[in-house]
Amino acid sequence: MSILFDDIVFGPVKSRRLGVSLGINLLPVDSKLCNFDCIYCECGWNGSVSRPRFGRRIEIRRALEIRLKEMNESNGSPDAITFSGNGEPTMHPEFAEIMSDVVELRDAYAPKAKVCVLSNATFVHREKVFEALRKADRAILKLDGGRDETVERMNCPQGDYSVALAVEKLKAFEGNMILQTMFLRGEYRGQKIDNTSDEEVEAWLKAVKEINPKEITIYSIDRDTPAPDLQKVSKEDLEKIADKARALGYKVQVAG
Repeated sequence: MSILFDDIVFGPVKSRRLGVSLGINLLPVDSKLCNFDCIYCECGWNGSVSRPRFGRRIEIRRALEIRLKEMNESNGSPDAITFSGNGEPTMHPEFAEIMSDVVELRDAYAPKAKVCVLSNATFVHREKVFEALRKADRAILKLDGGRDETVERMNCPQGDYSVALAVEKLKAFEGNMILQTMFLRGEYRGQKIDNTSDEEVEAWLKAVKEINPKEITIYSIDRDTPAPDLQKVSKEDLEKIADKARALGYKVQVAG
């Protein structure tokens, strides 16, 4: 069963990684829109959207301001304001401008909240997107494996993708980002899926060392997935992978 966010601003929700998080969905509210079609995505498969209905900048700003005012009036404040929602947020043509709006509203109504972005990092070659991500307190950028075959099977990129090129893009952040990786096992379309093997983890660690992030978050599936034959990796096994990265000097959060 897929989960779609049917509003521009949603929550707050209790996040495994971000605490009390107020979400921002820049994408269509009736279908997923992403240049990945991850086999584990809680939003399901990409929809058939001929003309994407992105949220309008003025409506996004207004909706966020109203929600932050409401939370202030009830003596509540989010720990995070998070770009998330029904797909890849940086696909929005005004992502950079909306980021500026969000930072401004955060400073005015919830100065202790962290502005976070969950992204697959495929648009960081665009200067405006890159600079906007650098404004975030927590730019959480995906890399689910160190081998092209792994990414192809897990993320199903809708276009050309190479791990080597992704690593080069992520190196441009000079460590000022959080690397996020999903670990899982199972089968999809008759092919075995397992990015927890020694070979896969070593390839991932090689990419980690090149990217040199300030922090790493690893996790496994927590909800229903569109591909039915996937298995959650145990917290114990995730910790073993995390320990290998910790041994290299990285701070690793395990969201089990």
